[in-house]
Amino acid sequence: MNKESAEKKIIELTAAINEHNFKYYVLAEPAISDRDFDELLEELITLEKQFPDLQLSDSPSQRVGGTITKDFKTVKHKYPMLSLGNTYSEQDLREFHDRIEKTLAGESLEYVCELKFDGVAIGLTYNKGKLVQALTRGDGVQGDDVTLNVKTIKSIPLTLRGDNFPENFEIRGEIILPLAIFKKINEERVDIGETPFANPRNSAAGTLKLQDSTEVARRKLDCFLYAVYGDQLPFSTHEESLKQAASWGFKISNERQVCRSMEEVLHYIKHWDSAREDLPFDIDGVVLKVNSFRQQEELGFTAKSPRWAIAYKYKAQSVSTKLLSINYQVGRTGAITPVANLEPVLLAGTTVKRASVHNADQIENWICMMGISFLWRRVVKLYPKLPVLIFQKEKKVRNRSAL
Repeated sequence: MNKESAEKKIIELTAAINEHNFKYYVLAEPAISDRDFDELLEELITLEKQFPDLQLSDSPSQRVGGTITKDFKTVKHKYPMLSLGNTYSEQDLREFHDRIEKTLAGESLEYVCELKFDGVAIGLTYNKGKLVQALTRGDGVQGDDVTLNVKTIKSIPLTLRGDNFPENFEIRGEIILPLAIFKKINEERVDIGETPFANPRNSAAGTLKLQDSTEVARRKLDCFLYAVYGDQLPFSTHEESLKQAASWGFKISNERQVCRSMEEVLHYIKHWDSAREDLPFDIDGVVLKVNSFRQQEELGFTAKSPRWAIAYKYKAQSVSTKLLSINYQVGRTGAITPVANLEPVLLAGTTVKRASVHNADQIENWICMMGISFLWRRVVKLYPKLPVLIFQKEKKVRNRSAL
C-alpha cells in the first residue's frame, strides 16, 4: 500500500473506531462484535507502524497505551479546582437553601441534583475539538498532567462530535473504577501475593499516576463528566451545558434531576441512598448546584468553595458478619496471604464471602474499637501462626519497596 492510500485508510479507520468506542463506552449500544472491533484496531495499528508520520492526534491506538511517563509535569489550572462544602444534615441543606433565597431576593430558583461519584477529579481541556490536556485536582491551584494516561480511558473522547462546541474549553468530571473491574483487579493481586486495594477510589487514583500507560489501559477506568468551564460559553444554565456536552460525545450521567424545591431535592437524596446499591460504581453522596449561571455568578465563592453548590454525603455503609475460618493462600511469588472466610453478607449491593486479612495491626485496631478484642485473641489462639505470617509478609513488602 502506498502512502496516499495508507493515509486515506488511516483516516477512515480512525473515524470508524472512534465512533464504535463512543457507541460502546458512552451509549452502551455496541454496533459490532468485539472480534470485529479488534480486527479494525489491529489493522490501524499495523498501518501506523508502517507509516508512523501518518498517525492522527485522535488515533484510537493511543487507547492501548505503550508510553512510559517517569515524571508528571505540574501545571497551573486556568480555573481553580475548588472543593465543595459538604454536609450530612438535612438541616444544613435547608439553611443553604435559605441563604441562597435571601441573596437572590425571591427570584425563581432551580437546582440540579447529581450523583457524587467516588473517584478522582479530572480537568480535560479541548482545543478545536481535540483533547490536549488532562490535569488532576492537585492542591486546587495546580495539578499533575496525566494526559497520556487519560487517553487510554475509552469513555473520554479524543475528538468531539459535531461542530457546535467552543473553540477552547475545559470540562471536569470524575475518573472511577467500576466495581466489577475493582473486584477482578483485587483477585489478581491476591493471587500473586500483593496487597489488595482498599477501595475503588484509591485504586483509580493510583492507576492514574502509573508510569506505564499500558497498565493504565488494562485497568479499564471510566469517567463521568459534570461541569463545563470556559470564556463566554453559549449556555445560560448548568443543565443546558450538560445536554450539549453529551451531544459532543462526553459521558454524562442520566441520573441527574432538575429540582424546583427543597422537598424535591430531599426526595432525590433519599431515593439514591438506597438505589446506590444497584449502581455498578461507588457514589458517596449527592451534589446540589444552582442551575442558572447568572445566579451562580451573583452568589459567588468563598475562599475555598462556591456558594451556589453543596455536597450531601451519605453515611458509610457497614455490616457485621461471622468469621468462619481463615485460609492461607500462596501467591505466584510465594507470598502468603491470609484470607478470611465469612458468613455471606450483603454490602453495597455485593455479597461478601471472603476478605483478605493482610494487615494485623488494622484488624486488631478495628476489633478493639468495636469492643470485641477478645475475638482477635480467639483467632490467634486457633491460628497461632497468623500474626507471624502477616508480619513476615509485611516485612517482605517493606524490604521490596526499599530496593
